[in-house]
Amino acid sequence: MQDNSDYEKDTDTVSEGQNDVNTFDDHTDDHTHDNLNEANHDGHAPGSNVVGIIYGDVGTTTFKCSVTGHLEKAEYIMVPHEACGMVLGQVDSMERKTNLSLDKAKLMAEGQHVNIEERVSAMITMLGYRDDRGLLQVPGTPFKAGSPVLAADDELIRDVIGIKEDARTGAFIGMLNGHDIRIELDINSMVQKHVSVLAKTGGGKSYMTGVILEELMKHDVTVLIVDPHGEYNSMVDSGVVVEGAEKFGITPRSYKDKIMEFSPDTKINPNAKPLKFTLSNMEPKDLLDLTNIKNGRKELTSLKKAIEALKATKSTFSLRELMTVLEAEEDGGVGTLIQELEYLNSIDIFAERGTKMNELIVKGMTTILNLRGTPPDIQALIVARIATALFELRKVNSIPPMLMVVEEAHNYCPQQGVMDSSKIMRTIASEGRKFGLGMVIITQRAAKVDKNVLSQCNTQVILKVTNPNDIKAIVSSVEGLSAGMADEIQRIPIGIAIVSGGGVSNPLFVQIRPRETRHGGESVKIIE
Repeated sequence: MQDNSDYEKDTDTVSEGQNDVNTFDDHTDDHTHDNLNEANHDGHAPGSNVVGIIYGDVGTTTFKCSVTGHLEKAEYIMVPHEACGMVLGQVDSMERKTNLSLDKAKLMAEGQHVNIEERVSAMITMLGYRDDRGLLQVPGTPFKAGSPVLAADDELIRDVIGIKEDARTGAFIGMLNGHDIRIELDINSMVQKHVSVLAKTGGGKSYMTGVILEELMKHDVTVLIVDPHGEYNSMVDSGVVVEGAEKFGITPRSYKDKIMEFSPDTKINPNAKPLKFTLSNMEPKDLLDLTNIKNGRKELTSLKKAIEALKATKSTFSLRELMTVLEAEEDGGVGTLIQELEYLNSIDIFAERGTKMNELIVKGMTTILNLRGTPPDIQALIVARIATALFELRKVNSIPPMLMVVEEAHNYCPQQGVMDSSKIMRTIASEGRKFGLGMVIITQRAAKVDKNVLSQCNTQVILKVTNPNDIKAIVSSVEGLSAGMADEIQRIPIGIAIVSGGGVSNPLFVQIRPRETRHGGESVKIIE
């Protein structure tokens, strides 16, 4: 947010006239006092909350305002309209106009006293008002020049934006920035319309996702988290008391009783249950896709022949047994295939008894799929197979409605190139909502995520992003994002997010609530 504190300073170089809207230009007219009185009749006290005066050419949805009180970019205001009553607006941009010329600046540099006259102006975008039917409308006629601009009442903000608090299906993520208004995302909307959490590295996306996950666990939502770095198992531990937590009504707690953890590598992740696949259930082509062999028609033929031979004599078999059959063939061209299978065998993701989906997905529980230590190509295969199983099982209602949370989503559904998981991620993004399978996409590189997936996320939580390509991708995928908000994305302070969708009709700046659980995504310090 823009800091307007220097406007408050009283120095020798600042004219006393800066607080007078007539210092630079005469922007008031004969309507001013009438409009102030009109505001009084509406039950508002202009003397205490008037922050500006409308001046210049005035439209029905935008106008300029001479700032006479404390006002910041993105702050909510309200303006009386002769036909519509109080109308809610928002500060889109601000500018400080001065008479300081280049020559006068040079004199100041030489130590001479220079009188500076200045005035702060703001560009206002009006959001509208609720009519007698409760519908959001904008005035049909322009506002009057000279009308007072007032700091918005919380009640008007709630009414116009349509903010619902303490809803049965609401996930409490924080407070409207600068107001004591709870912001809750509608959980049903999250499942039906998908969610994206977007931020640069260190922007707080994992922290924000932890807040969302805590709310989902409170509401007994069934969740699967694809966790490539092992960040989310920290939610089994209580967090610490942080300053300001009482404002949000948050106290530390653990969700240990709501969390299950699985991992292909239980040596690196000893607290996780083993995640295994049954080799006999895999198609030869799927197994070959796990290797670095490309266009391996000959290898595929050999693999099919060996698997068919094993299936003819036993219901389950191991990779070692498969390699033994291949080695027995007189064809010397399978040497590369055997080497690749040796690599897969060392990863140890196959077993005679694989992990069953009813073990992995339990109603009302959050399952962490901890992939820390697993090679990226194997991660993509695991995500592809599990996501495909989730989609097919939801189609026949064999598992409960649920959310799949995908951290580092650009690795599993990239905009350029194809991973094993690309196709199913696109399918879930476009069709999952029909069957009660929602998805939360988390990434630090919005431009690198498949646009077909990102554009399907109707609920967006945007934290600080600075890469121009990522900002462009975000702006093109978020509806209702004003030009001012788009510019603000690269300047959002840590702890603030732009939230759009999820039952929220307009993009909002939200102060994210503290975590209840321990945050596991902190950066490692080299020097303490």
